[in-house]
Amino acid sequence: MLQRHEPCEEKELVQTFIQQLLMMDYRARYIQIKERKQLKRHRTIDEGNKMHPLHPMDIQMAVFLHADHFIRQLIVTKLSQCQYAVPLLVPNPFYQKIEFPLWTFRQIKKSWKLYEKNESKSQAIYQAETPMVAFFRLSAVSTSKSQIMNSLINERHETFFHRHCRGSSKSHLLMDGVVEIAWYCPSGEKTDTFTDCVAFCNLHGDAQAHETQLKILTEESSINVVILPHLDRSHRKITIVEELYNNSKPLICLLTEDESVVTEMQKGKYTVGLKNRNKFNVSEELRRTINECLSKTKSKFKISDIVKHSEVKVDENDEDCKRAHEMAKQMTTLLENNELSKIKETFLPCQGKLWHDWCQKNKELHRPKNNNIEMHNNQKQMEMFKIREKQKESGVTTFTKMFIEKLDSSNDNEKMYFIRWLGFLLDEYTSEDLSTLHYKYDQIWSKVLDLKKKHDQSEQLKAEQTQLEKMSEKLNEATFGLEHLLREIGQIYESHESVNKVTGYQFNVSFLPRLAAELMVSGYPLELMDGDAAHVPLIWVKAVLDEIINILGDQRVFVLSVLGIQSTGKSTLLNAMFGLQFAVSAGRCTRGAFMQLAKVSEELKDLKFEYLLIVDTEGLRALELAGRSTRHHDNEMATFVFGVGNMTLINIFGENPAEMQDILQIVVQAFLKMKKVRLTPSCMFVHQNVGDITAREKNMERKRRLQEKLDEMTQLAAKEEGCDVKCFSDVIKFDIKSDVRYFAQLWEGSPPMVPPNPRYSENVQELKNAILSHASESNGVTLAQFRDRIGDLWNALLNENFVFSFKNTPEIAVYRALEEKCAKWTWSLRSAMLEIEDELYNRINNRQLDKVESIDLEQEMAKINEEVKMSMKWYFEEHGEKDILIQWRMKFQEKIKDLHGELVRDAKRKLDNLICQRDALTKLDGAITLHERKLFKKSKELGLSLKHKLLDENELKTTFNEVWGKWVYALAGNVRPYKEINIENDIITILGEIHEDTLVWDRLNKFESIIQMTDFSIYVNPIKQFGIHLETELFGLPSEEQQSIKYLVRSIVRETENQVKSKSVAKMGYNKSYIQEIAQSVKTNVGNHKCLHTKYEFKKEFTVDLTLCVCRLAGMKFAELHQMFREANDPLIYLEKKKHEYYSVFQGFCRGLTSAAVFGTLICNELKEAILQSVYNKTAYDLAGEMRTNIPAFKGNRSNLEKHILKTLAEEEDFDNFIEYILFPRDHFEDFIKAQVEAYITSENSSALAMVRANIKHKKNSIITAAETATVQVLRKRGDLNMWLDVFSSCLKDELEYNKDHLTGDSCQDITDFELLEEVVKKELRHITEDFNRSLKNASDINMTMFRKSPDEILIEHFCKCCWVQCPFCKVVCVNTMEEHPGDHNATFHRNCGMRGLTYRGTLNLCLDFCTSSVASESLVFYPRHDSDDTVLWKEYKTAGPEFESWCITPDLSELPYWKWFVCRFQNDLETYYNKTFEGCGTIPGNWRSFTKEEALESLDIYL
Repeated sequence: MLQRHEPCEEKELVQTFIQQLLMMDYRARYIQIKERKQLKRHRTIDEGNKMHPLHPMDIQMAVFLHADHFIRQLIVTKLSQCQYAVPLLVPNPFYQKIEFPLWTFRQIKKSWKLYEKNESKSQAIYQAETPMVAFFRLSAVSTSKSQIMNSLINERHETFFHRHCRGSSKSHLLMDGVVEIAWYCPSGEKTDTFTDCVAFCNLHGDAQAHETQLKILTEESSINVVILPHLDRSHRKITIVEELYNNSKPLICLLTEDESVVTEMQKGKYTVGLKNRNKFNVSEELRRTINECLSKTKSKFKISDIVKHSEVKVDENDEDCKRAHEMAKQMTTLLENNELSKIKETFLPCQGKLWHDWCQKNKELHRPKNNNIEMHNNQKQMEMFKIREKQKESGVTTFTKMFIEKLDSSNDNEKMYFIRWLGFLLDEYTSEDLSTLHYKYDQIWSKVLDLKKKHDQSEQLKAEQTQLEKMSEKLNEATFGLEHLLREIGQIYESHESVNKVTGYQFNVSFLPRLAAELMVSGYPLELMDGDAAHVPLIWVKAVLDEIINILGDQRVFVLSVLGIQSTGKSTLLNAMFGLQFAVSAGRCTRGAFMQLAKVSEELKDLKFEYLLIVDTEGLRALELAGRSTRHHDNEMATFVFGVGNMTLINIFGENPAEMQDILQIVVQAFLKMKKVRLTPSCMFVHQNVGDITAREKNMERKRRLQEKLDEMTQLAAKEEGCDVKCFSDVIKFDIKSDVRYFAQLWEGSPPMVPPNPRYSENVQELKNAILSHASESNGVTLAQFRDRIGDLWNALLNENFVFSFKNTPEIAVYRALEEKCAKWTWSLRSAMLEIEDELYNRINNRQLDKVESIDLEQEMAKINEEVKMSMKWYFEEHGEKDILIQWRMKFQEKIKDLHGELVRDAKRKLDNLICQRDALTKLDGAITLHERKLFKKSKELGLSLKHKLLDENELKTTFNEVWGKWVYALAGNVRPYKEINIENDIITILGEIHEDTLVWDRLNKFESIIQMTDFSIYVNPIKQFGIHLETELFGLPSEEQQSIKYLVRSIVRETENQVKSKSVAKMGYNKSYIQEIAQSVKTNVGNHKCLHTKYEFKKEFTVDLTLCVCRLAGMKFAELHQMFREANDPLIYLEKKKHEYYSVFQGFCRGLTSAAVFGTLICNELKEAILQSVYNKTAYDLAGEMRTNIPAFKGNRSNLEKHILKTLAEEEDFDNFIEYILFPRDHFEDFIKAQVEAYITSENSSALAMVRANIKHKKNSIITAAETATVQVLRKRGDLNMWLDVFSSCLKDELEYNKDHLTGDSCQDITDFELLEEVVKKELRHITEDFNRSLKNASDINMTMFRKSPDEILIEHFCKCCWVQCPFCKVVCVNTMEEHPGDHNATFHRNCGMRGLTYRGTLNLCLDFCTSSVASESLVFYPRHDSDDTVLWKEYKTAGPEFESWCITPDLSELPYWKWFVCRFQNDLETYYNKTFEGCGTIPGNWRSFTKEEALESLDIYL
């Protein structure tokens, strides 16, 4: 894809020449060269030292000579379209050979009409047999031969370049000896110059100097025309004239020195004087003479005849070309003697009726009419599978196999030759029959038009229209090209991929998409939508695009779609604009949609994509689709191409109001659908064939009328689509001033002899610039996103409600990636806050912090919070999909901001509670501190008093034990001990106050099983309705009500567990108000419970039993925590626990240790528990972070976690676990996380043990550093022990809990050797850590109860603080990761409704339907309420009530095979659990049973 520059630099000449030729701009010959300041714009030619400009034909021939055969073919084809003569014989200056570029003529087609016979002809020019008039000159002459020839062929166009043309110069290097050829094609008018197609050949230069060319021309010509100056008899050139004169062929001599009129010298030999004669008269005489000669000669010329001349080098003798030609001929030979209308049926069996039937079944599958959706789907899928089997059994015909083998085995060059050859030969094979069919079609169409003009509604009109439809079918059957071969390969691939079982015929198809991808990468169009079947072969298209991604990488592309009414020049426009190869002839109008890649040139590297991907479509309202081309089909096509494109060109031909209304209504309706599904392609309107486009006022008037029409159509379409929009600009961003383009007529007059209109080429360039300007503001899409978009759009179009059915896969993928990224951001904040909390916990307990403000926590979090913000900013602004991400930026920024605020508030609340608890115990702590000081003093004094007595260990212990009890009693004997608590008695008392006392006593031993119950019928009474009272024993609760009560019980249990955790019993002690709070909460929750459908009320026994159950569970935990409280705060118990420490003090002094040695040992003994606790606290969040990295289930977001849960469920095949997951997902998620964490920590290869040891080492090093720091400061400042303790504890304030108050005072002020103290601490610390490590030999030695906040709690908080709302139909959980998220609830995949116990109304048959299948139905209904006969259409489920309204369920037939496997595997378990059956309407389809567990597991990786 090049950009046009004019005037241009010399170095850009070739590029500009080719670009203008591609746009069919015949002014390509007259390119202006930009004058340069430093270098002269003229090139020196050694001709009398004169300066001459570059000759235009030298530019053309230089390009031709340096081009490969395919570029030459393109150049010659475009030259011919520009009505220029093209090279026939070319002397090659590089190796002195005369080339005959036969290959370059293979694409040229000419059309003409014979006036007398009223017959039209269209033929490939290399096949055409026409008279040929050869022109040449002898010697230099004053008259321009080329100019004379132009006057014969086209007086208004310079078919042959001549000396009087713009840009011509005396010097030309590459034209001497070149033979050019052009054709005159009559238009069927009386005024035609010649009555039939005539070829004109022009030998450049002096004919005598080019004997080979002259010989060939004179032998092949029908008439020879020679231009002569006056020659003497003795001149050797007279010999050439005499030979021509004596030849039987007509000869016309144009004499430059003669003034005579045309004279016949003898039969067939003429002279015409040129000197001083009127050019018009000369031309007229020459025309008459040539016509007279043509009427008498039967000689015909065929281009390929030149091959027989051995003097020339034929380009088609290239080895690659010859091999490709031979293979193409072998293929087309197979077609011989076959009726054209039967060829596709015979040689391409997979794409005919079988493929069309499959497409019809697929549409029926997506548009169910049956009430039993799953049986309907099963039936259709089986029918489709059988069709695929038949396609596969059809095998690969020899014809197709040869085609595939050639594509796969050839080198790139040979492959391209082969593709072209096959196309030429197929066209050659079908063209004659197609021409006949088109002629008959035109005749019938003319009759239909005549009858319509007469407003004739007779049977004759209907008969003619029926005949027209049949003729259209015949035309379609007879059309046979490369696109049909590729379509066949696509169907071979799809059928083999769809049928997995082994058949007798084996054929590897995995490489087929690569063949098509290589063709597309090389510039060949690929069918995107099969227009005959009106279907997208999705499996094939996706496979080909995957291969293109493999070849090119996942490149970004800008997708440009084109839409318009048939035969309005869409393909011509695209080919001119981008140099593409879409078929343009009227006989082979594109049916369906084709896509082609165009590489963006280096000079446009500022664009954000590497390729343009152009989608050309079949015309709307196509005449040949009459009877099938409905408005629905057109709307489908428009919606599809608009949806896949980043930009759509809407092509309108002329200003016919009826045609404009047709297309505008389709366009507006399609754009409305795009708006509804949040796709925002841009659009431009192109009006072709508009006269007087230069008049600004007229253009403004045209635009005003278009704007009015668009607004009018918008209102009509909006009414149909149920939208409230008033004008087109409400639907799409559109600027009437810049987004509407008017195009001149393509031709400068009436074809076939007129050249393209230069203004058309200018319009093409202007449009191209406008498109590139739009494209520069777009990121385009990746090839993978384009692939997914195709699938999304087509799957949505298969359903009858496009907007309701559309699923934006690229957007979903981007959102999932965003959620995974968000999980990392939230984890960064959570883990940072965990570390901050741990540090502040230690400070508070060390009495180093008395108050925590929110601002302090925010400052602590500032760094990580800023990092997260910057990461978010980068992600949303620099990500490749930032245009998609922008819609969620505000939502996720708010989510992170809210999480940050929540973390700060939660941390402040917990830390404030901790400070309050600490302050509440200040008095008690003070008393204990005094007690400990006294005990230290007494132990020291006793030890020193016995220092000189040599007592053994037993004597020491006996002595110490005798005094220890007295000391403790003396210190704490007067303190009232904590009363023993009786939680069981509290429960009975409190429940007796809330409920009937006798009932409570009666239920004491009957409540244990309530948590495990599945049938709660004994706990409910039916509510009397309409005077009818149901006996309790006859009343049965439906399964959904049972599940609802089960959920109530479990939620109350969970709430109780949270209440227990919220009470600081271990710090503050037990209070019976806690039981009262729990009992009241149970009563409230039971009272607030609402029946789903069946009217019932709970018996009193239910509330009492449930309260007893949860209170007893809570009481057990409270008792355990209260014991911890007593041990920490009852002075007698606390001091008793300290006995060992003070015995060590006593023992040390007895043995003569210094105060420093004893004191150091005491410090380390007291740090023992604190070290271990801080190690476990740190290990908890370290482990959680590591598990987020190492455990696959924890690596992503909740959806990834759910996928691994489902895998585990399938691998374990435990039905009870499945039921818990289905009915109580949150509980199961939490259980799964706990199990994974425990397995990770306790596994043999667990890193948990190493992590604990690493943290022990870290704490040891921290304490050593604190001791060293304290010693340095005390020695420097000459401080005392109190100062040493202050510095020591200050250094440890963030690392662990340590209270040194009881060690201060004057008990050890005799310590002056602080270096010894430091050494003792280090030594004892080493012993302590070694003891720790010895006690942690295996992962199982890790004490899970020591975590203040366990790793599983941390991960549960991270993963489970999200939305847990369940689908009202199938109970699948909403996938949104925010608890109170905006917008509807949604799930990636829904489930079979029978899995949660749902039945068909009036039966005990479990429901088979998937929500996503049911909502696709136009007629299926459901009962929102169990106690009502009111029904709601599934597709209108949102109207059924609040619980339904809040869900978004998109029609989708791609149900997860996992759940079909589950239903079959656990059918008996499900039937037993719900006491219902999969029978009747709920009979499981046969194909469900074909899914294996392995396939079920694989489906999770594919779909989730």
